[in-house]
Amino acid sequence: MSDSKALELLFQRPLEPVFTSRDNGKAALDLPDSYYTERYSSSNVELQSRFGDNVEIKIPLRDIPQKPNLAFAQTIRRRQQFSLFQDHHKMVASRLITMYMECPDVQSFASLCAYTKDRINPMLFQYCYSVAIQHRRDTRSVQVPPVAETFPSNFVEPSLLQDAREEASLIPDQNQRTPIEIPRNYTASDREDEQRLAYFREDIGVNMHHWHWHLVYPTEGPREIVDKDRRGELFYYMHHQILARYNAERFCNNLKRVEVMNNLRAPIPEGYFPKLLSSVNNRTYPARTSNTALRDMNRENNVLEIADCERWRDRILGAIDKGYVEDNSGNRVNLDDVKGIDILGNLVEASSLSVNRLYYGNLHNMVHNLISYAHDPDARHLEEYGVMGDVTTAMRDPVFYKWHGYLDTIFNKFKSLLPPYGANELNYQGITINSIETKINSGSSKSLPNVLLTYWQKSNVDIAAGLDFGPNGSVYASFTHLQHAPFEYVFQVTNEYDSNKKGTCRIFLCPKTNETGAALNLEEQRVMAIEMDKFTVDLVPGKNTIRRSSDQSSVTIPFERSFRKVGPSHQPKDASALAAFQFCGCGWPEHLLVPKGKPEGMAFDLFVMISDYANDSVEQTNDSPDTCGDAYSFCGLKDKKYPDRRTMGFPFDRRLPGNNMEGFASSFSNLKKTDVKIIFNDRVVVKE
Repeated sequence: MSDSKALELLFQRPLEPVFTSRDNGKAALDLPDSYYTERYSSSNVELQSRFGDNVEIKIPLRDIPQKPNLAFAQTIRRRQQFSLFQDHHKMVASRLITMYMECPDVQSFASLCAYTKDRINPMLFQYCYSVAIQHRRDTRSVQVPPVAETFPSNFVEPSLLQDAREEASLIPDQNQRTPIEIPRNYTASDREDEQRLAYFREDIGVNMHHWHWHLVYPTEGPREIVDKDRRGELFYYMHHQILARYNAERFCNNLKRVEVMNNLRAPIPEGYFPKLLSSVNNRTYPARTSNTALRDMNRENNVLEIADCERWRDRILGAIDKGYVEDNSGNRVNLDDVKGIDILGNLVEASSLSVNRLYYGNLHNMVHNLISYAHDPDARHLEEYGVMGDVTTAMRDPVFYKWHGYLDTIFNKFKSLLPPYGANELNYQGITINSIETKINSGSSKSLPNVLLTYWQKSNVDIAAGLDFGPNGSVYASFTHLQHAPFEYVFQVTNEYDSNKKGTCRIFLCPKTNETGAALNLEEQRVMAIEMDKFTVDLVPGKNTIRRSSDQSSVTIPFERSFRKVGPSHQPKDASALAAFQFCGCGWPEHLLVPKGKPEGMAFDLFVMISDYANDSVEQTNDSPDTCGDAYSFCGLKDKKYPDRRTMGFPFDRRLPGNNMEGFASSFSNLKKTDVKIIFNDRVVVKE
C-alpha cells in the first residue's frame, strides 16, 4: 500500500520539490539525504521537519546505491517546453522510460522516480513516469490522473488559476469553495468563423483524449511498449475519426469541410491565439497571426527545411503508387490490404516501427514542429513553440485539422487503390436486419424515434493537484461543453438458420448533406462516416431484438473517467477494476459522441451492419480478462490484440459498390440504414 501511495503522490504538484507535503497536506515522502538537490541539500533536515512532521502518512523511500547519470535528460532544461513531436525530446524520453521500466520492483521504481523528479524537466518526468506506470506489470493498480488536473494551465485560461488560488486561500473549507468558471469562446470573437468550432477544438475532454492516446501509444521507447498490435493503423484510424467528427460539426455550424494543408509553402489563413499559460516556464503559448507562412526551422536540436518534408511526402506517395515501401536494406515490403495501412501509419507518424525512417522521414511530427515554430523559426526572439507542439494542446488549433486532413488524404489514396469491397466481404447470408431505430431514454413513451437531442452542459473539474505552491484541498473549474440526451438503439434482426449465429454489429452515423444543404454522395459519406459503436451479438434462430445503450459505445469513455477524482477514496478496490480504471483513461469523451446538430434539426444516415463473426474474430494469445474494453475502437485492448480482424472502419474504409447510401444499404440483407435527425437545444444544464 505504501508503494502505490508513494507513486500516487509523485503525480501531485508536479512543479513542487519532491520533499513537500501532498495529498492535501496529509502525506509526505521520507527521503534519503542524497535525494535533495544541491539547492536544498544544506537545509534538508529543516525541510524534512517542516514538511514531514505534521502529516498523517510518511512514506520512507530507500536509497539508491548507485545514482543514475542524468546528463542525457538534462539536455532538456527544467524551464524548457517538452514536446513529443521533437526527435531529441523523444530520444531522451525513450532512455528515461527504459530506465523506469528496468527497475526490478516497485520499491526500486518509486525510489528512482523520486530521485529523478527534481533533477529533470517536469513535463518530461510526468510523461515518462506516466508511460512507465501504464506499462509496468507491477503498477497496474496505480491511477494515472487526468492531465487537466495535474497541468491545468494547459486547459484553463491563465487568470482563472489566480482566481483559483485566491478562492482556495481565502476559503479554508474546501466544501464551501465556489467553482471558478471558464468562460466560453474566450479565444476569439464571432468575427472569426472558426470560432464556431471552439466548443469542439477547445473541449477539455477532447484534448485529454489526444494526450492519453499518445501515452498509451508512444512513438519511442522499449520495443514491448511501442510495438503494440496494429499501432500504425490505430494512428491512422483514430485521427481519421477525429476528422470525420470535426467535419460533421462544421456542417452543423454551416461551415464547409476542412480545406486540407496540401501546400506547405502557402500561408495559413487561420490565426490562433490560445491564451494559455505553460506552467513549466510561466509564459503564454505563442500565438500565430492570420496568413502566417511556414519557414525553414533552425532551432536547438531541431533543424529542418520545408523541402525535407516535401521530399518525404513525395517518397511516401510514390511508395503508395508502386504498392510497396523499401526497408533499410532495400528489400520491398508490400502494402497489401491487410498490413499496408499499419505500415503506412507507422511510417507517416515516424514511430520507431517505421520500416525506413532515414528514407521516408518524419513527416507528421516535423510539420507539427514547423507550424508550432512558425512565429519564431530561428529562435531569434527566444520564443517557445505554439500549441501545435504539444499533444495536450494541438487539437485546439484549427490548423491541426488542416494538417491531419492532408495526412488523411495520403491514407485514403492508399485505400482508394485497393479493390472495392464485394459481396463475399459484405454479405452475411441468412441474416436480415428488418428495422433499426434510436430512442431517447426519457422515461416517457412520447419521445420520437430517430430523433436525438443535444444541449450545453456545465460541469466541474478539480484542478487542485496542479496548483503548485498553492493551498490544499479541492479547487474546481467549471466549464460548459456539448452533451446529448442518453438514447438506445433497437434493432430487429432475423436469423434464418436453425442454429445460433454470432455477428459483429457495426454502427455508423453519416452526414447526409453538406453546409449548403446539397446531398452527399456515397464516397463523400464514406470518408466522413462516424463510428458510433461496435459489439458482438448472439442471434438465435428466428426473430431477435437487439438493444444497446449509447453509453455502452466502444468508442467512448464515461464522463466520470475523463474527469475522475484523484485519490484512493475514489478508486475501485478490486485489482482488475483498478487496472481497467487506469487504462480506460484512453477513449473519446462520451459527451461528444453525438454531433451538435442544428436547432431546426439536421439529418444524418444511421447505418447498421451485422458482419459474420467467423470473419471478425481474433485469437488472443493473452486470455486474461479484458481490463478495458469500453473504448477499444480507438484505443485497443490492454496487453491484447485489437479485437476485430477486419480493417478499422470496415466497411467504410474502402470504396463501396453504388453511388448512394440507400442503394448500398439495400444491396445486402445484413445492412440497413435509416434517417436520424439531431436537434440542438441552445440551453445550459448544470451537471448534478
